[in-house]
Amino acid sequence: MFDFIPVKNYFDIYINFCLFMVLFTILHTYALRLEDTKNIKFIKVAGYILLVSLIFYLGMRPISGVFGDTVNYNYAFKKYQLGGKIGNESDYYWHVFMKIMSHLVTIHVFFTICTFLYIYPMYRLSKTVFNKYWYYAFMMFVVSFSFYTYAVNGVRNGAALSLFLWGLCYRDKKIIMGLFFLVATLFHKSALLPILAYLATLFYNNPKVYFKGWLACIPLSLIMGSVWITLFTSLGFGDDRLTGYLTGEASADTFSSTGFRWDFLFYSAFPVFAGWYFIFKKKFNDTFYNQLLNTYLICNGFWILVIRASFSNRFAYLSWFMMAIVIIYPMLKQQFFKNQHILIGRVILLYFGFTYAMFYVYYYK
Repeated sequence: MFDFIPVKNYFDIYINFCLFMVLFTILHTYALRLEDTKNIKFIKVAGYILLVSLIFYLGMRPISGVFGDTVNYNYAFKKYQLGGKIGNESDYYWHVFMKIMSHLVTIHVFFTICTFLYIYPMYRLSKTVFNKYWYYAFMMFVVSFSFYTYAVNGVRNGAALSLFLWGLCYRDKKIIMGLFFLVATLFHKSALLPILAYLATLFYNNPKVYFKGWLACIPLSLIMGSVWITLFTSLGFGDDRLTGYLTGEASADTFSSTGFRWDFLFYSAFPVFAGWYFIFKKKFNDTFYNQLLNTYLICNGFWILVIRASFSNRFAYLSWFMMAIVIIYPMLKQQFFKNQHILIGRVILLYFGFTYAMFYVYYYK
């Protein structure tokens, strides 16, 4: 464990390590061509350093309330170590997983396993889809605004949605994909939303229609926001915990606050604009990309409808976890611009710049 690192500096080390990697990456985009052998070697080594270091750094974190629900997971883990029984818990099979692990490993090894389940699928999907250029997509994943939070706080939710990403690696092997989707829902029921959204794209995959649906969610939320919150609550969406997120109260100074969040709607629009630009302006035609984009549009549209709910960040993540790959996908699949390698570096820098600014400017206290 990394007890020698003050918990108050834990995030700072992560974010500035990412800053170093991003700056080093953009330097290479200016110095080398994308397909250059030296560049391929660099991104391979840098990628594996990023993958391994983040799994162990975040997984072996100290047990502290600074990391949100880490303390609560530790409490439940110790209860199971002492022979405690699983009660009437939401996401029952997550607790079965915890109970089994509590008799096999220590709490720090458990968190490292959870971090592996969270980060490795991001690497695996990037490698499966982009082959030797996987590093750029993986980098986008780990510098995302919500990445750190769901590594150390919303552990169960983060692991479940990453298992969904892992399942997408087997989109041509439906049985294996279905097993990953099943485990994802057993870990956290909220994974049902992106799973059902993705399954919908298998039957209808026209981006133009999904774009219109996403846009329609904005006025529908502005005019009938409370109606949608009441509707999803009455339908028993998710479970009692998720119902609490919809109807509970939150502090006014955090993203868990209520109100129509124009700032985060703007943030959510980044992949929407990217998808629109590449599909309709650049005529990019890729079935799987359309599925990813349409899945994002469905899930983000749902969040827009309940955007006024307390803790709506929990619902935002049901789409935001896909944001990185939706933005970067076309540029790693097809040549659109003369200096595309440099543009890839700039996109990563701007994307990470939002994360960096949000934590050091917007949330700085």
